[in-house]
Amino acid sequence: MTDILFYHLERQPLERVLPMLLEKTLERGWRALVRTLSAERVQAIDEFLWNYSDESFLPHAVEGEPEPEMEPILVTHTLVEPNRPNVLFLVDGSALPDDVSGYDRIVLMFDGNDETALNGARVAWKEIRARGLEGTYWQQNDAGRWEKKA
Repeated sequence: MTDILFYHLERQPLERVLPMLLEKTLERGWRALVRTLSAERVQAIDEFLWNYSDESFLPHAVEGEPEPEMEPILVTHTLVEPNRPNVLFLVDGSALPDDVSGYDRIVLMFDGNDETALNGARVAWKEIRARGLEGTYWQQNDAGRWEKKA
């Protein structure tokens, strides 16, 4: 069964949390796809993945680059998934796929300081329940550690 995780970003922005989760994904030997809503956002995510740390490197590509099927991490705004991801990261309000069975994990990340993003996450939570799926809800504590809340 696919794990569906909701990450409520309040203390750190996507630009800090996503790279850490992608590193953990690669440590497990998994492939990842990061889906956003626009080509402009694909480019912004690409930029911060290249520059988030001087000590780390996240091998990745964006849609439209040669041989995307070879990439351990692919950033896209389309439904195409040439790299056969184990983990699907949904950011900026990207919708859950109709069929979740092809993934080990789906991570829906939303900005807790944005009312539209909060409402979108609530809708997605209700949607997975209506589809008979289960999700877990994660929130950062004061120390910056992630805690399972539901």
